[in-house]
Amino acid sequence: MSATRLTAGERLERLLSIIPTVAASPEGAALDELAERFDYPPDDLLSDLNEVVFLVGLYPFSPDQLIEVMVEDGRVWIRYAEYFEHSLRLSAGEALALVAAGQSLLAAPGAEEDGPLGRGLRKLAVSLGLGDDSPVEVTLGGADAEVLDALRTGVAEAREVEIDYYSFGRDRRSRRVIEPQRVGIVDGNWYVLGHCHQAGADRLFRVDRIDEAVVRDAIFEPPDEPPDIAVFATTVADPRVTLELAPEAGWVGDYYPHDRIDEVGDGSVRVTLPVSAVPWLERLLLRLGPSASIVDADASLPGDAAAAAARRIRDRYHRQ
Repeated sequence: MSATRLTAGERLERLLSIIPTVAASPEGAALDELAERFDYPPDDLLSDLNEVVFLVGLYPFSPDQLIEVMVEDGRVWIRYAEYFEHSLRLSAGEALALVAAGQSLLAAPGAEEDGPLGRGLRKLAVSLGLGDDSPVEVTLGGADAEVLDALRTGVAEAREVEIDYYSFGRDRRSRRVIEPQRVGIVDGNWYVLGHCHQAGADRLFRVDRIDEAVVRDAIFEPPDEPPDIAVFATTVADPRVTLELAPEAGWVGDYYPHDRIDEVGDGSVRVTLPVSAVPWLERLLLRLGPSASIVDADASLPGDAAAAAARRIRDRYHRQ
């Protein structure tokens, strides 16, 4: 038995696989065999069966609404709560949400469309009256399969990964070494969260902006529980800019983190935004065009950010 140390997320994932395996065995399952098969430390497995699975159920958490776990003589039996003995009834909206969520998993590189998940989703789609030409399609950001595999390997084996990364906010490319802690999807795009050696801190990288990822031999000590992936994190030290936005640009206040937003009449608003990188502000102003104007900005921010970005783009164009 390996001395694997699992994160809370990994333990939950393996528990969800163990439960139906044991429940389908009338004669029970040997604890040591389960621990070996699922690479689950025996003490953790026994604790999670007794203290986690045993307390899973529905309100009011009476015995008939809880999963029953029995451990005796090195074997374990699991009996589902009565709730699970009845067919699951979903509303049309719930079923469609389930199909969309499942399709997002199938859209991941390497996913098997003919596997159990794909077959189950097709059955559910048929019950909803969705055919092959129905507009239920989920497209994730274009992450390279080899890059994604390298990052996942780095997470699973706690090994450093060297990446060639383009920073959209700073408009430059760099090669850096990271200690990947978590790979996941946010708003339809793949991200990897990891400790960056160059920055000396945890950073978030969008996978479709990584041109190359190479798993290194060096290993690292992963945190017990990696933080959740947060796409946009601001600090009190970030400079601020206040923009006046025409009605058609009001979406900025909904899309980006902001300190405050005030109506100024005629549908226009003033929004104060943290600025983590000047190139990001420049791109935003170029995108908004005449629909936005700078009302106030910290001294560290250029007052003509949009004009500076336009000049830089023009100069690049003329050099080509």
